[in-house]
Amino acid sequence: MAGRPPAGFRFASVDLEPGGTRPYEAGEWAGALVVVARGEVELECRDGRRRRFGRGEALWLSGLPLRALRNPTGEPAVLVAISRPP
Repeated sequence: MAGRPPAGFRFASVDLEPGGTRPYEAGEWAGALVVVARGEVELECRDGRRRRFGRGEALWLSGLPLRALRNPTGEPAVLVAISRPP
């Protein structure tokens, strides 16, 4: 994201390379509103079910039974999270 976040907030950007997988770490997403800024992201639940989200969609990843975040496409994906510091 360009510029600095508003006072009292922090931004984080996570890149997922084409075909890439990132293990889900609950603490990484605690209290964050997450937007798919580029590409598509697939959330894989612990039971194996998957759901795909595309550019512009907003997600809340706190407290979900997730195993991993995946990029199932041949294009890079970027997630941007905004939260308040703990």
